Amino acid sequence: MRRRDSLARIATAILGPDEEERVQGTQKQTVGISPFANKSTPAVFRTTAGLEPYAGPWTLTQMYHLLRRTTFGPSKAHVDTLKSIATPSDAVDLLLAPQADEPTQPLATSTSELVPVGSTWVNALYSNTTINPTGARITSLKAWWIGLIVNQGLSIREKLTLFWTDHFVTQMSTVNDPRYSYRYNALLRHNVLGNFKDMANAITQDGAMLIYLNGTNNVKTGPDENYGRELQELFTIGKGPLVGPGDYTNYTEADVKAAAHILTGWRKNQNVDTTIGTQTGYFDSTRHDTTDKTFSADYNNTIIKGGTDGQAELTAMLAMIFSQTDPDGVNKVARFISRKFYRWLVYYVIDANAEANVITPMANLISSNNFNVLPALSALLKSAHFFDPVNMGCFIKSPIDFIAALIRQFSIPIISTDVTKQYATWYTLAALTASMDQDIGEPPNVAGWQAYYQNPEYYELWINSDTLPKRRNLSDALIGNGYNTSGGKLQIDPIAFVKTLSDPTDPNVIVNEASQFLFAVTPTATQTAFLKETLLPGLPDYEWTTEWAAYLADPTNAAKLSAVKGKLQALLALLMEMPEYQLS
Repeated sequence: MRRRDSLARIATAILGPDEEERVQGTQKQTVGISPFANKSTPAVFRTTAGLEPYAGPWTLTQMYHLLRRTTFGPSKAHVDTLKSIATPSDAVDLLLAPQADEPTQPLATSTSELVPVGSTWVNALYSNTTINPTGARITSLKAWWIGLIVNQGLSIREKLTLFWTDHFVTQMSTVNDPRYSYRYNALLRHNVLGNFKDMANAITQDGAMLIYLNGTNNVKTGPDENYGRELQELFTIGKGPLVGPGDYTNYTEADVKAAAHILTGWRKNQNVDTTIGTQTGYFDSTRHDTTDKTFSADYNNTIIKGGTDGQAELTAMLAMIFSQTDPDGVNKVARFISRKFYRWLVYYVIDANAEANVITPMANLISSNNFNVLPALSALLKSAHFFDPVNMGCFIKSPIDFIAALIRQFSIPIISTDVTKQYATWYTLAALTASMDQDIGEPPNVAGWQAYYQNPEYYELWINSDTLPKRRNLSDALIGNGYNTSGGKLQIDPIAFVKTLSDPTDPNVIVNEASQFLFAVTPTATQTAFLKETLLPGLPDYEWTTEWAAYLADPTNAAKLSAVKGKLQALLALLMEMPEYQLS
């Protein structure tokens, strides 16, 4: 089944066949309709292409694909930059280039954050007043993060920051102190292309993680197994198939207990409410189990020497975990993280060809580079597999991808001179993504958002009878009268958008270039004809050329403006309503 047909069936079940027929611009289908997503993982043959360097054409098709997967929607400015770059390999190098740390930190927009408006609260005290700043500061943090996403530079950093926060999961609402959550975000953001083993070490000691997975309560008199379990199951080596009671192939319940004992004594700073800048973890040897810790045969019966040096024991445990290999000699941890990168950047189905030709060589690159992930990600994004047409348009956009792309592709302006209004608008975008089932900073559980791991549905979970109408209502509002926020109105300017195309006088150019820019798959000839009919209902091409010329000659004339604007609004509204617009 073609990917657009699969999404169209879901849309039909949600919207009803009459509405779906209007969106598709095709004759009504007579195929069976299911209101559900995948009932099994697709088993169709895909591609034998592997991690060998891509040697094909470098056109807008490949540029758009690269930007869709590495950023939150291709902006016109970023596309123009890629047009000036000679090869896809050079473009990938630019996207992976080191970035300076963010020059700004989350800012206060109200006195309830207990610092002056326009200043940052990340190192500020919790004052002894009746005002609790937690909620307002979480709002500020989410707004700041969304602002970084919609204003991202030509870099993969924002896409990978979200990846790592979906991998080493915490929840702002559970941590309940946005100073910790900010430092957690900054830690992952700084290391998005760094060393995976070092990240695992740092996140183990991170204040937000110590709160979220009870590490700060893990003491020798009552070891807490929460983090020791997730470190192995979700963060590093993965479970593997259950082979017996308490035996998960890669580790056992006994290993969870041993890890918990190693991690006793790590805690968040207890004076955080009265001390500036101490939202970190530290080791308290008086709370630590100083005995030797013995692991199972899955870890070669490794014994980690006890004592009062918590960092030494943590380092030894991570060295043990990161040294494990499968029977084929491939490092288990490197393979585990390679599969997660693949599902984030390429596709959710990892078939036998992808496993052999992409995952295994990626894992070997990660392990041979001492767990630095940059070489493997560079090879993936430059590969024949990544640019294979079968891997284009096979994602369903996440809510963050959907909303950020709307803002970025249409260059929708957001007030930047008033911090209160700017943050209010950014937070509105965060609230919209939350309403569509992706609340930034709040993955639903320690495994992250289900769309990235839940077999067999994966990305199709983003679309349901609640979220799809919300997506459509938002795009309709943006192209229509605008979407009002307390920070100002968000609205697509269809005239400005069409002026960025190569020849706004030609309706065929408008339809073809707009659909290529907004769609990750090519519309059918029938759909293209339907789109053109929407722009020029029953009229010859020259009618548009004449109307556009008349508008340009007298742009303040309300009637002439309305004539072209109304047609463009109808076209863009339809483009954003079609199933293809939900694909990336």
